[in-house]
Amino acid sequence: MDLLLSDKVIIVTGGAKGIGAAISKTLAKENAIPFIVGRNKSDNLAVVKEIEETGGRAFYETAELIQPEECNKAVDSVIHHYGRIDGLVNNAGVNDGIGLEKGSYEAFMISLHRNLVHYYLVAQYALPHLIKSKGAIVNISSKTAETGQGNTSAYAAANGGRNALTREWAVELLKYGIRVNAVVVAESWTPLYENWINTFPDPKEKLESITSKIPLGKRMTTTEEIANTVAFLLSERSGHTTGQLVHVDGGYVHLDRAIS
Repeated sequence: MDLLLSDKVIIVTGGAKGIGAAISKTLAKENAIPFIVGRNKSDNLAVVKEIEETGGRAFYETAELIQPEECNKAVDSVIHHYGRIDGLVNNAGVNDGIGLEKGSYEAFMISLHRNLVHYYLVAQYALPHLIKSKGAIVNISSKTAETGQGNTSAYAAANGGRNALTREWAVELLKYGIRVNAVVVAESWTPLYENWINTFPDPKEKLESITSKIPLGKRMTTTEEIANTVAFLLSERSGHTTGQLVHVDGGYVHLDRAIS
């Protein structure tokens, strides 16, 4: 299926690592132009180079999105280079383990800026351009907002906010024809996930205990599977889909554990 994404300029925050990198590469394969926004220049360059070597197009801006002015800079850079924005994927963030019992006000607020506030800011700065293009927004979210995880209050709260903003923006932006959806991720193998698994005394045992509870295939969701859904939600092929929280998780969140 042609997703009709050719020549579309799409911002992907955190687009050089893990799920974000998979989204960037998938969009490039659809002949879109992913504009990667990430904090590490070498990571950004590496993904752009990989895309270009396979015949795709991509560009990047190095930015620390925890800083509001850096969010503005990133959007300005897209307009400077391409003059338009056709889509936005809010993806950057990290499950940083700021809990309740051992957390602090300062750490909690920093985590919200790291995981939620820039979703709002990048969308706000990009909005005038998305209105012109009738573009689409996809927010990447996490099951932690719905299931809890333990010792990650700030990240769970941020994802609850991502889900709420998805529904709120879908309503607010109806008048512009801008669709807003979220892809909710549960268990997907990324560098950050690997780091987390390796904090356990027996990482292999922990991983096996997790995958055994994933109903479909007893395996983790691939980053490519998440990226494919994101590309579809950005495309005109999903032209009457908005305000949805789409779980790409092998049934992890919603299916009865009795089937395992």
